Amino acid sequence: MTAAQPQVSIRVLIADDQPLLRHSLSTLISGTSDLSVAGEAATGADAARRAAELVPDVILMDIRMPGGDGIEATRLITADPALSGCRVLVLSMFELDEYVYGALRAGASGFLLKDAHPDQFLDAIRRTHSGESLFAPAILARLIEHYVNRPAVTGRRLDKLTERETEVLALVARGMSNTEIANALTISVKTVKTHIGSLLAKLHARDRSHLVITAYETGLVAPL
Repeated sequence: MTAAQPQVSIRVLIADDQPLLRHSLSTLISGTSDLSVAGEAATGADAARRAAELVPDVILMDIRMPGGDGIEATRLITADPALSGCRVLVLSMFELDEYVYGALRAGASGFLLKDAHPDQFLDAIRRTHSGESLFAPAILARLIEHYVNRPAVTGRRLDKLTERETEVLALVARGMSNTEIANALTISVKTVKTHIGSLLAKLHARDRSHLVITAYETGLVAPL
């Protein structure tokens, strides 16, 4: 009889200037079997430094922090080749447009409001680590409202995509998970992952959040 393999933990760095929130998130994460706290940071500069030191899987990044904000820290982290496997999930009390776009432009993989339910935080960490983008419904609505009222960006054409890849891209932009996309298109989750891998390569996107931006900027996604 072989011994059971230990479950691999998703290592999380918590970056927020509020000690109470850091403690609450740390307690929440530590209460799971598949997540662990890699470390904490209280400033943007410290978040970037700790990320380089610890190389976590996911960073919960507050936007408004002293010593360099979360957007600048995210930009530094996503630009570091040594942290290419690290995903940043931005947290904020606000839905302000400039924060959303700034975070995504900096390379964040998702944006979650701090008033989310604890289970949503845990689900967001797992989904972000698995390569999915995570957007609070209110944030996704703002993205749609922002981009559908702008002319499509010239030069970012989607004609290199197959019909199925275009369908998958549109559903990714709607915030659907791999399982939801698979159910909507009546294909396997493995096939969805294959299409997303192809989309990332063809569109030169770092992750799913950049696929979302491309879908909106090119006018692929229409208003809900």
